Amino acid sequence: MTRTVLSLIVLFFFFAGSFRMVFAQNDGRLHLPPLAEQSQGMGVPVKTPDQVEQERLMKTRQLRQGEIRRDTQKLYQLSGELKDYLDKNGSVILSVDMIKKAETMEKLAHGIKQKMKDQ
Repeated sequence: MTRTVLSLIVLFFFFAGSFRMVFAQNDGRLHLPPLAEQSQGMGVPVKTPDQVEQERLMKTRQLRQGEIRRDTQKLYQLSGELKDYLDKNGSVILSVDMIKKAETMEKLAHGIKQKMKDQ
C-alpha cells in the first residue's frame, strides 16, 4: 500500500474512534458546541403554540373584517341604486331588476350580521 492510503486509513480510524467516544459520553446524543446549541434555529425565532394560534386568529379576523367592508360597500351601492330608482319613478311598483337588487341587499345584510356575530 502507498503512504497516502495508509494515512487515510489511520485518519479514518482516528476520527471514527473520536466520534464513538463523543457519542457514548452523551448517552447516545451527539454533543454540539455551546454556540451551536444556542443557535439551533439559525436566527429564526421559535413560536409557542399559543403565539401561532393568536396569529391565526388575528389573520382570520382581518380577513373577516375585509369581507365585512366589501359587503357593506356593495350594500351601500345597491341601496343607493334602489333609492335613485324610487326617486326617479316615484312609484311603489318596482321592476324585476330592482326586486333582485333588494333581495341581494337582504342577503348581504344577513351575511354582514352573521360575520359580525362570529367575530
